[in-house]
Amino acid sequence: MSRTILGIERVSEFKNIFENKRIGLITNPTGIDGNFKSSIDILREQTNLVGLFSPEHGVRASIQAGQHLETYIDDETGITVYSLYGKTRRPTKEMMDAVDVMTIDIQDVGSRYYTFIYTMAYCMQACKEYGKKFVVFDRPNPVNCEKVEGNILDLKYRSFVGYYPMPQRHGLTIGELALLFNKEYKIGCDLEVIPMLNYERSMSFEDTSLPWVIPSPNFPTINTAYAYNITCVLEGTNVAEGRGTTTPFELFGAPWMKSEVLSRQLNELNLPGVYFRPQYFTPTFSKYAGELCGGVYLHITDRNACHSIKTSWAILKVIRENYPEHFKINAPYVEGRPCMFEFETGCDYIRDMTYTLEEEWALLDKDEAEFKNIRKEYLIY
Repeated sequence: MSRTILGIERVSEFKNIFENKRIGLITNPTGIDGNFKSSIDILREQTNLVGLFSPEHGVRASIQAGQHLETYIDDETGITVYSLYGKTRRPTKEMMDAVDVMTIDIQDVGSRYYTFIYTMAYCMQACKEYGKKFVVFDRPNPVNCEKVEGNILDLKYRSFVGYYPMPQRHGLTIGELALLFNKEYKIGCDLEVIPMLNYERSMSFEDTSLPWVIPSPNFPTINTAYAYNITCVLEGTNVAEGRGTTTPFELFGAPWMKSEVLSRQLNELNLPGVYFRPQYFTPTFSKYAGELCGGVYLHITDRNACHSIKTSWAILKVIRENYPEHFKINAPYVEGRPCMFEFETGCDYIRDMTYTLEEEWALLDKDEAEFKNIRKEYLIY
């Protein structure tokens, strides 16, 4: 099959949308075409691009997770960059008054946890409020669009790492997500998705023959995207999820863990598609910076056989049972609010260890079947 043609590469086919309009673009370095040309440059050449809108990590992806940024002028283009990860995560009236059409071209990673998709949702809500059009230049889901994995978010735990009732691995492109958000979750904006060509749901990112660009500082490879839904939940605990190493999310551990013992215990579960290898590591930043951690390297040996969230919850169960004196769920950032662990699991029964592992997995099966039925209406490919 020929290389996948991205939505951003089809601007000229949809030029009627952009003619005589002031264009805003939500993007970062992943916004490129198949020949490495920046989406910013494409829109500057073919439209009246007047504003850039920055998600978490910045338009140039130079900022670590959670760090805020403010509005500034882009050195490369002289265009104003409006921050959507600073004082506000929602576009203000002032920002929206500067544009007629808001667009997005950014690489999602296929996970409920990833904040870019909620920046998109907030901008769609603003377009509805202020009467603007919203355009998605569609891109691949790097972990393919066939599998759905995880529990549907309980809205008691709504946050910027989980805003709508969907599972961790949603199995949708960013354009399909926009259609879901707009109708199923009742945003109701004037939405247009410019679809890809030569794309199929079964494709992993490698199958598209497109260049991989790091979407955020701790996402170096496509393998990271497959590991992310498994180990990201450790962010909300005192177990390091590999930030501060060269393989974030593929490594996890803590100074109080015994690598060989833990890897053996995890491998004894015979989880499909994964192998746990003992590995010690010393993070350079984030949790346990400068401390030697006993840990495990997560090898995904079969992407199709591996079930991300079943594997994730099995890891949690083994760690909690074998390190009860050490393992902790981190306290909330704001007293009285849920903690990060609850935001990411999207429920309270994992925190409270309400069920056996087999019962937890049965709940996953139920929620996945429910979401697959919901999403059918929004599939483009």
